[in-house]
Amino acid sequence: MSIASNVLQAIGSTPLVRLCKVVPPGYAKVLVKLEWTNPTGSMKDRMAQAMISRAEEDGRLRPGGTIVEYTGGSTGTSLALICAAKGYRIHLVTSDAFSQQKRDQMRAFGAELTLVPSEGGQTTKKLILDMIEAAEKISQKPGSYWTDQLKNVDHIAGYYPLGEEIWEQTQGQVNAFVQCVGTAASSCGVATVLKRYKLSVQIIAVEPAESAVLSGGQTGAHNIEGTGIGYIPPLWDPSLIDEIIAVKTDEAKDMARRLACEEALFAGTSSGANVVAAIRVAEQLGPDATVVTLMIDSGLKYLSTDLYKSK
Repeated sequence: MSIASNVLQAIGSTPLVRLCKVVPPGYAKVLVKLEWTNPTGSMKDRMAQAMISRAEEDGRLRPGGTIVEYTGGSTGTSLALICAAKGYRIHLVTSDAFSQQKRDQMRAFGAELTLVPSEGGQTTKKLILDMIEAAEKISQKPGSYWTDQLKNVDHIAGYYPLGEEIWEQTQGQVNAFVQCVGTAASSCGVATVLKRYKLSVQIIAVEPAESAVLSGGQTGAHNIEGTGIGYIPPLWDPSLIDEIIAVKTDEAKDMARRLACEEALFAGTSSGANVVAAIRVAEQLGPDATVVTLMIDSGLKYLSTDLYKSK
């Protein structure tokens, strides 16, 4: 193994692991990409690096500038990591709807936080819009660069290497890719790569059943952090998506707990939702197929929530 010259070179090249116990016999093979092995414990390190490096290249972000973003926590933490490594200031808008660990981690990397109150600790369309409005106001300060993740196409490219890794690690034997939708960038980025190699690869989008707007349902409140913003994300590209699966918050949490106990994989709620959906796809495709999904982030980010608290 070579020695990285800085922490940014440690982003990517994450392991791919087969689920052994939670997938019933006769189903397709389900493989999970351990994205928590990225430096902040989240796949969002990939997109944060892409958004900042591309803004540097074309002059939108100048030396001494301040990054501004609204975030549930993982994107903000990843942006804060990049800023700490490169010497930028960062001001993040977040909420009490998201775990205390995420807020603490953002502050640890030097981020200034503005908190927007939620309705009962849940993610709602109103909360997302209030956070965006707050970030837009902050971004009007001189020297600020608002990454505006829901509209920023730069971070789609941040997930191209993830698609390449999946293709190489499975030796092209991937039949379906399953991923929760927040900004929709990870689904679009991976789909672009995999479908270029094999058009028949199925791309499955996952959303909270309580706010299944991608499926044509009503907006609602849920507790699958980082997903289900309550309206169609601007980066959403339905031409890349073959199926949408809605997963209930309780189902996602139950699966996250099962993954810890039965597979020794310690992940967050959105990862649980991914596996619930991946198992449904694995049942459809049968034993000769391979389904890939993501362990989006570490369970360590959720210790202040009800996900892993003892009753």
